[in-house]
Amino acid sequence: MIRCDDLTLGYDRHPAVHHLSTVIPAGTLLAVVGPNGAGKSTLLKGIAGELRPLGGRIALDPGGRATLAYLPQRGDLDLSFPVSVFEMVAMGLWREIGAFGRLTAAHHERVRAALAAVGLSGFEARPLGSLSGGQLQRARFARLILQDAALILLDEPFAALDARTVADLTRILLDWQREGRTILAVVHDLDLVRRHFPACLLLAREPVAFGPTAQVLTEPLLERARALSEAFDDSAAVCHRAEDAHA
Repeated sequence: MIRCDDLTLGYDRHPAVHHLSTVIPAGTLLAVVGPNGAGKSTLLKGIAGELRPLGGRIALDPGGRATLAYLPQRGDLDLSFPVSVFEMVAMGLWREIGAFGRLTAAHHERVRAALAAVGLSGFEARPLGSLSGGQLQRARFARLILQDAALILLDEPFAALDARTVADLTRILLDWQREGRTILAVVHDLDLVRRHFPACLLLAREPVAFGPTAQVLTEPLLERARALSEAFDDSAAVCHRAEDAHA
C-alpha cells in the first residue's frame, strides 16, 4: 500500500524525518510510535500529501490512486464553525457528491448509520461545538466511515479520551482491518499498541525499528529512540548519505 524510498520530510528545509525506507503492505494495522517530536505527525502529513518530501519519495499503490482518509489531531478543528453534527459527518461523502452536490435520501440514511456505528444516534442536530471531546472524536470517526477509504491515517486518535471511547473506537479500527483496509495510527499508549496493533514503526526522527509489535517495543529499542530524539539538532540542514554509509 505504501512505499517510502529514502524519504526525508521537514519544514523550511529543516528535516523532521530522515531517510525512511520501508514498505507497508495493504491490510496492515500499524502503530507509529516514538518520543515527542520524533516526526510521527510529520510522516502522516507526508503520506497524506500535505508535505512535499525534502528528499526521496512516497508512492501509494496502485500507482498513487489509492483512496485515502486522513484524521489530523483534534486541535486542527475549528469548533466555533456553525455546523451540526450531521453536516460535519456528511462531509465524508464529498468524493461522491462533490462540493455542490445534494444529499439524497440514501445519503441521509448512510449518515445516520455511521452515527449509529459510533454511538451518536440522536446527536444529528447538535452543534459541533457542544460535543465533549469523546463525542467529537466519535463524530470524526463517523465521517471516516463515510469516506470509505482504502488507506486511513490517524494522528493521535485516542489522545485525552475516556476508556470506553478508546475501546469503542479501537473496535472500529479492528473492523476496518478485517475489511482489508490499511490503517496507520500515531499512538502514545504503548500498552494499547501491544494489545491491538500487530505491527509497529518506531521513529526518532529516523527509523529505529519496523516489524511485529513484540519485536519493536523492546526496552533497548525504546531507549535507543529516546537517545536519538534527545540528540537531534532541530536546526540541522538536510543531510546526504554517502553510499558506503547507506550500505
